Amino acid sequence: MSSADEAAVLRRVQERTLTLYAAVVLLMLLGIAVLAFYAIRIGPLTSPGAQSSFGYALALMSLMAAVLFHVVDRTYRVWPFGRHFRPTRPGPVTVQAQVRFLQVLTVVLAAAAIAYVIGGLLV
Repeated sequence: MSSADEAAVLRRVQERTLTLYAAVVLLMLLGIAVLAFYAIRIGPLTSPGAQSSFGYALALMSLMAAVLFHVVDRTYRVWPFGRHFRPTRPGPVTVQAQVRFLQVLTVVLAAAAIAYVIGGLLV
């Protein structure tokens, strides 16, 4: 492959990456504007239905953040001038790792149950 072909491929990759990034940023800005308008429109969170609407808005913002993180990560990985790396392969699943996972899961479930009981008592 000649250097002219490599330069053309490099330009195409750059243009595709920048187009993807620009599209996602534009959609994110549009989503933020819609959420800002919606937040002003729903008013206080004590009105009926506002809490679930606020929850949907938070879920949408989390989804937008995940998409933006994915695009930035992908851009970083494929950008021709950037660092090229591959994550290390995960280690083998051991009995100690399974026991640790179950211990953490038990603590998280216990904390959630305690928070639920305390929340039920307070409300």
